[in-house]
Amino acid sequence: MQDNPPPEQILDIAIAHLRDNVLPTLSGRAVFDMRVTISALELVCRSIVLTPGSDAAERQRLSELLGQDGDLETLNRALCDRIASGALDLQTPGLAAHLRATALEKLAVDQPNYSAYRRARQSQ
Repeated sequence: MQDNPPPEQILDIAIAHLRDNVLPTLSGRAVFDMRVTISALELVCRSIVLTPGSDAAERQRLSELLGQDGDLETLNRALCDRIASGALDLQTPGLAAHLRATALEKLAVDQPNYSAYRRARQSQ
């Protein structure tokens, strides 16, 4: 069994190498392409690190909100169905908080430098 180094550490090393050693040697379109590549690798790293915990928290919130168990996809489908039918709305206790928490968790992976995300995190 291979436990070390964990995937996120390998990605961090590769990203640092590309950013610190390769990127400075490039010019023109290659600089843009390398920045896109580095951003993609950083996204993958954040996903590996953050998604398991955020998915578990989302599933727990959904289970409590809906009063049922299930996998994340099934619970999200049930949430959407209840919202579409009018059975749940923003007056439903816990719904707005769940939607906000889920959005912030997704932004932490997808766009952690987004200014509105950073402001929202500071106000918590």
